[in-house]
Amino acid sequence: MNSTYTLSHTDAMKIIHAVQAELEKSGHGAAVAVTDAHGELLAFMRTDGCPLASINNAIHKAFTASRERAESGAVGARAREEGWPLSNFADPRYIGWGGGVPLIHQGQVVGAVGVSGLSEAEDITLARLGGAAVSA
Repeated sequence: MNSTYTLSHTDAMKIIHAVQAELEKSGHGAAVAVTDAHGELLAFMRTDGCPLASINNAIHKAFTASRERAESGAVGARAREEGWPLSNFADPRYIGWGGGVPLIHQGQVVGAVGVSGLSEAEDITLARLGGAAVSA
């Protein structure tokens, strides 16, 4: 990642390509979204065989991870444990499924990656792998 605390388009594409390479190895389809620190979309890829619902899910997972500065699955688990709905955020883009991972540079969240289309565990693994492509 660059040192200005801003996730660049080049960084976002490194993430996309890292996840794409893993998907091609396994022959699976998924959606991959990369957002900035505010949760707004920087880059997106939908591979062949990606379930349609996974398009928005990947984007929402990255949005949630950026906004809450935590993995999307952890946000969902906390909501379930504490008994409050994700709708409390007053934004329909919040999602509690795993697969959204914040990107942290020098202690600050600079964006997030979201993956959807496989099992939750596989989505999480791929999102973390994508994030590692730009870790400092």
